[in-house]
Amino acid sequence: MSMIKTSRPSLKTVLKTTTVAGVAAVLLTTGLPAQITQSFAEAVSVPAPAVPSFANVVEAVSPAVVSVRVQAREQASDDESNFTFDFGGRGFDDLPEDHPLRRFFREFDPRDNDRADRWRDRRGPRGEGRLRPRAQGSGFFITEDGYLVTNNHVISDGSAFTVIMDDGTELEAKLVGKDSRTDLAVLKVDAKRKFTHVSFADDEKVRVGDWVVAVGNPFGLGGTVTAGIISARGRDIGSGPYDDYLQVDAAVNRGNSGGPTFNLSGEVVGINTAIFSPSGGNVGIAFAIPASVAKDVVDSLIKDGTVSRGWLGVQIQPVTKDIAESLGLAEAKGALVVEPQTGSPGEKAGIKNGDVVTALNGEPVKDPRDLARRVAALRPGSTAEVTLWRSGKSETVKLEIGTLPSDAKETAPTTGEAQPDEGQASDEALAGLGLTVTPSEDDRGVTITSVDPDSDASDRGLKQGEKIVSVNNQEVKSADDILKVINNARKDNRTKALFQIEAQEGSRFVALPIAQG
Repeated sequence: MSMIKTSRPSLKTVLKTTTVAGVAAVLLTTGLPAQITQSFAEAVSVPAPAVPSFANVVEAVSPAVVSVRVQAREQASDDESNFTFDFGGRGFDDLPEDHPLRRFFREFDPRDNDRADRWRDRRGPRGEGRLRPRAQGSGFFITEDGYLVTNNHVISDGSAFTVIMDDGTELEAKLVGKDSRTDLAVLKVDAKRKFTHVSFADDEKVRVGDWVVAVGNPFGLGGTVTAGIISARGRDIGSGPYDDYLQVDAAVNRGNSGGPTFNLSGEVVGINTAIFSPSGGNVGIAFAIPASVAKDVVDSLIKDGTVSRGWLGVQIQPVTKDIAESLGLAEAKGALVVEPQTGSPGEKAGIKNGDVVTALNGEPVKDPRDLARRVAALRPGSTAEVTLWRSGKSETVKLEIGTLPSDAKETAPTTGEAQPDEGQASDEALAGLGLTVTPSEDDRGVTITSVDPDSDASDRGLKQGEKIVSVNNQEVKSADDILKVINNARKDNRTKALFQIEAQEGSRFVALPIAQG
């Protein structure tokens, strides 16, 4: 009896007698030698570094952030117009029964009163028109009973407002109040529920370089989270007299307007309002209204529906180094008064053009924006002390803060001055300044008849036809008056003189060198 012996094939034999596919099958059934198995490398595994995560913040604040949908009514046409479905004496009744337009005409024929009523019901009350989508933005709840904050430019001119919660719930909202000067608005949702809400941070503690998280509704996508840092503070983007924006580099796009920017404690440090974008999309430069500004405005809107601001009533401009030198000021700080408005608190207190406001209630004034913000924050009717630099010395006046009119302008009224008759131009010349002037026809100041294009006056923007009304805050009516003031300034070792210029665009001050000429 013969015995059949079987043995396990060697790996060498397998490799010689099988294809690549066969090798794989054999290896799966027979296994590999231990030394080969151990030579395979392990899967890549990289330990995660200890970096901050925004997940906890986002999870906590997201229910408080909403999308804001705005609708406006189209102007409706008159239902009682003379329009009829009449085609040269033939109406829709003359159309074949199977014609597709018969159903259309039957549905909307204004002669059918029942159908006309149904059409008006769909359109809305007569004269109001149909609601149409107008804008989408973002917002966030600040109270558990439904008050929420967004931007004024998001809801402006809207007739109906809907907020979409983080879970998709849609709720109607009503407008409580809005403020165009700071671009803020407050809406209210009336619902029998408690809303997750967030609070404003103390933005005085916010530092450049701090992490922030922006949550909003970019491009109508719904709740979207981006992160970045505070890039700068105190940005003036030219949107108004109270510009004091935080700059952040978190990705902010259209639709993020009105949404919050949070610190890592879940507090609102700013409200996203604008972006710098040559392309129309995010380039890493966004601007947010600081929490301190927003909180005061929001509180006023909830309480009164409007914002009452203090008012001084003077047109102001920055104090440059040249202007400071011409006035004998040690530093280029404060706000130079160009013109007090008639009947304003500033005029009543005796503030004059050429004065420099250097302090308000004992606190130094940095620049015109600083003064405008601080005056606006004062309660109308309260008393304030204004420190002025006048005629080379400091003095203080007391006044009662007024209420900023709703239509108050931030610039002085323009003046329309008649152009001088070139034939009447005198031969008086201020050669050293590059100017030729002649007495004005209204006996107020002198009119510039020519400007040397290579002069300092030309470099500083003086133009033919503009009027010089004062030099170093002294009225002038001739070239001789100007020269007398300049000579006195030279005796006081001044190297510049302050010229008050009037043009159609308004009044301004310009400092001109007087060391030569």
